Amino acid sequence: MKVVRLLLLVTIALLIAIAVGISKPEYAKKEGKTCSFCHVGGKPPALTEAGKYYKEHNHSLKGYEPAEQKKG
Repeated sequence: MKVVRLLLLVTIALLIAIAVGISKPEYAKKEGKTCSFCHVGGKPPALTEAGKYYKEHNHSLKGYEPAEQKKG
Protein backbone atom coordinates (compact mmCIF):
# COMPACT_ATOMS: atom_id res chain seq x y z
CA MET A 1 0.00 0.00 0.00
CA LYS A 2 2.85 2.41 0.80
CA VAL A 3 4.43 1.71 -2.58
CA VAL A 4 1.21 2.50 -4.42
CA ARG A 5 0.80 5.74 -2.49
CA LEU A 6 4.42 6.71 -3.19
CA LEU A 7 4.04 5.97 -6.91
CA LEU A 8 0.87 8.04 -7.02
CA LEU A 9 2.57 11.01 -5.35
CA VAL A 10 5.58 10.77 -7.67
CA THR A 11 3.32 10.61 -10.72
CA ILE A 12 1.37 13.67 -9.60
CA ALA A 13 4.59 15.60 -8.90
CA LEU A 14 5.97 14.72 -12.35
CA LEU A 15 2.77 15.78 -14.10
CA ILE A 16 2.81 19.12 -12.30
CA ALA A 17 6.49 19.67 -13.13
CA ILE A 18 5.90 18.84 -16.79
CA ALA A 19 2.87 21.13 -17.02
CA VAL A 20 4.79 24.05 -15.55
CA GLY A 21 7.88 23.53 -17.71
CA ILE A 22 6.22 23.06 -21.08
CA SER A 23 6.09 25.89 -23.57
CA LYS A 24 2.64 26.98 -24.56
CA PRO A 25 1.30 27.76 -28.02
CA GLU A 26 -0.41 30.76 -26.43
CA TYR A 27 3.02 32.37 -25.97
CA ALA A 28 3.75 32.16 -29.69
CA LYS A 29 0.30 33.53 -30.52
CA LYS A 30 0.65 36.35 -27.97
CA GLU A 31 4.01 37.42 -29.40
CA GLY A 32 3.10 36.81 -33.04
CA LYS A 33 6.08 34.48 -33.47
CA THR A 34 6.59 30.87 -34.49
CA CYS A 35 7.76 28.23 -32.01
CA SER A 36 11.18 28.21 -33.67
CA PHE A 37 11.69 31.85 -32.70
CA CYS A 38 12.22 30.75 -29.07
CA HIS A 39 12.97 27.03 -29.43
CA VAL A 40 15.85 25.45 -31.33
CA GLY A 41 14.23 23.47 -34.13
CA GLY A 42 10.84 24.66 -32.91
CA LYS A 43 10.75 22.01 -30.20
CA PRO A 44 11.29 22.32 -26.44
CA PRO A 45 13.36 22.23 -24.30
CA ALA A 46 16.32 23.84 -26.11
CA LEU A 47 15.94 27.62 -26.19
CA THR A 48 17.29 30.15 -28.65
CA GLU A 49 18.68 33.50 -27.49
CA ALA A 50 15.16 34.93 -27.80
CA GLY A 51 13.68 32.06 -25.79
CA LYS A 52 16.15 32.59 -22.97
CA TYR A 53 15.33 36.31 -22.95
CA TYR A 54 11.59 35.55 -22.91
CA LYS A 55 12.00 33.14 -19.99
CA GLU A 56 14.16 35.55 -17.98
CA HIS A 57 11.90 38.58 -18.60
CA ASN A 58 8.58 37.33 -17.23
CA HIS A 59 7.39 35.89 -20.55
CA SER A 60 7.85 39.10 -22.48
CA LEU A 61 9.96 40.07 -25.49
CA LYS A 62 9.69 43.76 -24.62
CA GLY A 63 13.13 45.28 -25.13
CA TYR A 64 14.55 42.21 -26.88
CA GLU A 65 17.03 42.86 -29.67
CA PRO A 66 18.73 39.99 -31.52
CA ALA A 67 22.51 39.91 -31.01
CA GLU A 68 23.27 41.02 -34.59
CA GLN A 69 21.03 44.08 -34.17
CA LYS A 70 22.31 45.21 -30.76
CA LYS A 71 24.14 48.50 -30.70
CA GLY A 72 27.54 48.60 -29.20
